Amino acid sequence: MKSVLLSIFLLITIACTGQKTIPLYKDVIPNSKPSADKEKTTNDGILIISNVSVPTLAIYKPKKQAKSKSAVIICPGGGYGVLAAGHEGSDVAKALNDMGITAFVLKYRLPNDSIMLNKTIGPLQDAQRAIQIVREHAAEWNLDRTKVGIMGFSAGGHLAATASTQFNRPVIDNPNSISLRPDFSILLYPVISFTDKLTHMGSRENLIGKNPTDSLIELYSNELQVTKNTPKAFLVHAADDGAVPIGNSIAYYEALLKNGVYSEMLLYPHGEHGFGMNNKTTGDKWMDNLKNWLKSNDLL
Repeated sequence: MKSVLLSIFLLITIACTGQKTIPLYKDVIPNSKPSADKEKTTNDGILIISNVSVPTLAIYKPKKQAKSKSAVIICPGGGYGVLAAGHEGSDVAKALNDMGITAFVLKYRLPNDSIMLNKTIGPLQDAQRAIQIVREHAAEWNLDRTKVGIMGFSAGGHLAATASTQFNRPVIDNPNSISLRPDFSILLYPVISFTDKLTHMGSRENLIGKNPTDSLIELYSNELQVTKNTPKAFLVHAADDGAVPIGNSIAYYEALLKNGVYSEMLLYPHGEHGFGMNNKTTGDKWMDNLKNWLKSNDLL
């Protein structure tokens, strides 16, 4: 009886919220080792998912879709150790729905040698696969294939920036040669660089280990990977961020500017790290600025 009631509840939830969750891979998860599923979800005021080994994509459809038919894939933060799946995930998806944007929350695998053959590419595989899926189903979901963006918070911002700079380095099978390049990126207090002076060391160690080679550090320092083909970006950061230095966003913005990729950056004097959509130190709402930026770029 309980299982029947649960099934009915889930069906009602999907009908009311427009949310549906699909597996990221149909069969075998690439780059994976046989292991038990140890995923755990906690909520002590902040929704946290840990030990992710089975990636999924949660689909949030707006009640009224914008004419642009844009889509945004959201990568929650958490230092590549956990996923802050609420205030940097589902809450943001619902806010984008209010703008008329179809949103996707990516529950990406957290890098771990016990579940991955090569943990350094695991999250990027999932980000590229999410872009691939959205473009594969664009007609079915009434989306514009040329308006698929990626959004990331903190370490999720690093993943989004990596997907935005390394789309020509496929780490998944792509038999139909679908473009893995996001059309735009939205980066919130992102880890951009893995250099000693700028990085968030926990994110770096979780992804590429405690003793990475210089070439691996350079590869995942996204400010060094920007080209003229890197998609335009909208960046938000607080100057007093003690976890991820504001220099990360500045370095990425400067690299974009140097390559003629004209973007927008919003810097707050205060707000620290991890404020999600609500920087309590100011009456300014960066989501309003984002909405204006999306409109000016014909994405809304």
